[in-house]
Amino acid sequence: MDYDVDYPLRGSKQHMARAEASALPSNVPDMGRLVERTSLRERVTQILREAMVAGELEPGAIYSAPTIAEKLGVSPTPVREAMMELEREGLVTALRHRGYRIKELSDQTLEQILAVRALIEVPTVGRVAEVATAKDVDALRPVADELDRTAAEGEFQAFIAADMTFHLNLLSIAGNDVLVEEVRRLRSLSRLYGLRELKESPILRETAHEHHLILDRVEVHDQRGAEDLMAQHLGHVRGVWAGRPEA
Repeated sequence: MDYDVDYPLRGSKQHMARAEASALPSNVPDMGRLVERTSLRERVTQILREAMVAGELEPGAIYSAPTIAEKLGVSPTPVREAMMELEREGLVTALRHRGYRIKELSDQTLEQILAVRALIEVPTVGRVAEVATAKDVDALRPVADELDRTAAEGEFQAFIAADMTFHLNLLSIAGNDVLVEEVRRLRSLSRLYGLRELKESPILRETAHEHHLILDRVEVHDQRGAEDLMAQHLGHVRGVWAGRPEA
């Protein structure tokens, strides 16, 4: 990734603001640079989180910050900062002088995560079906389309990103930001181990299309139907984890 610096024209408001900033005491941070650095760290964190969930970064494997940084086209610093955040989330373990090990989760832990998600997401989707507007549903249709496309084309990391966007935006319609952040955390802990094995299987595509079916129920304010489909969808996610449909 290359980042070009956009220098303002001399005499413009931007230029004047920069001149004023340069006159500040040396111990006052350059807020623009801080924002830029934070933004880069957040982007790297999101990329790595999605790669872990998608299995692109393999559970149990050890990766160094310079190696990842080279692949992403950034310096090692934002990668190390991102890994510190992911360690706090329980996704990686820092190994002194070696790098970062991607944490392995047991089947039991994954089942527990899914059980908690079901307790939260199923009734919340029912609530969404009660209050969602046509505009809310229309905003999510393109994301559901993107899930269909990425599942069909085997773009696993893009699929994970679209899946996260869909579910968090759907749940946000209920108006509980704390709940949405908790689901984000639980989803980030998940590992969809079976994605690559499902490339030639219809399972992933069928699971992707369920997002449209959920929207159909929400659109007509069918609370029970939306809840049933959400529960079914989470059951199919268990199959995707294992690389096979739910038994």
